[in-house]
Amino acid sequence: MTLQQFNALPAAEAERALLACCSAPRWARVVAARRPFPSVEALQAAAAEALRDSDLDDALEGHPRIGDRVAEGASAREQAGVAGAPLDVLDALARGNRAYEARFGYVYLVCASGRSAEDLLATLQARLANDPTTERKVALEELTGINRLRIARLVGSS
Repeated sequence: MTLQQFNALPAAEAERALLACCSAPRWARVVAARRPFPSVEALQAAAAEALRDSDLDDALEGHPRIGDRVAEGASAREQAGVAGAPLDVLDALARGNRAYEARFGYVYLVCASGRSAEDLLATLQARLANDPTTERKVALEELTGINRLRIARLVGSS
């Protein structure tokens, strides 16, 4: 759809479209209520500004683990760099995902678009050293980047 079509959607449909980008209902409601947007960049800026720490847990429910073979749709497209990774790297990602979840209590969230499995693994290993408060801030920043990409696709911008 175009930005103009998004701006013209009924509120409930705009929220549903945004929930396909980020599964945080409060965030989707706030962003949809701020329409119309004059540009994709304005929509992306409003989406970033609307995102709160309290949205992170809801948003994480919509994200599969990095390297998880059940990733679909946007997640599968964003994790394309992991698809052909060597088995040892995929195994290390799986172990890293488990260690991350045990340490922080939620899935490792990273803007994976255009990144290799090896790069994502190195980032995961580095982030395991973060304290929980710092890591939550990092995860929120990563979510902002993911949302930016998904919103661009939603309204037909690359």
